[in-house]
Amino acid sequence: MPFITSLPTLGDLLKFEAPQFYSRSAITIAAGQNLPMGTVLGRRVADDKHQAFDPAASDGTDTPVGILLGDIDATLIDREDALLLARHAMVAEKLVVWPAGIDADVKKAAVRHLEDIGILIRTSA
Repeated sequence: MPFITSLPTLGDLLKFEAPQFYSRSAITIAAGQNLPMGTVLGRRVADDKHQAFDPAASDGTDTPVGILLGDIDATLIDREDALLLARHAMVAEKLVVWPAGIDADVKKAAVRHLEDIGILIRTSA
């Protein structure tokens, strides 16, 4: 009998959020990226656009500001229809997308920063 597999859904990632969409913010994803749901994001200071968290950057994207709540293909143009999980929420660790090769200490610091803004990452969620 063949197996049926499905892609992760928002319910698989997001385990708790505040009512009335308090936990979410509408954002713009900067062009040049194709990001999966669960990507940790930073915000460029110069133009307030969001990009994948980059701990080696110095433009604001080196500080995590939240987690992307859906797949976004901004390969060719800025996407103004993205949702950011920005506060008061809990997510499943297995679906959080970090930069490739992120250092364990940098990741731990980023997790602490997300906790400081109210986003908890749980292994058991």
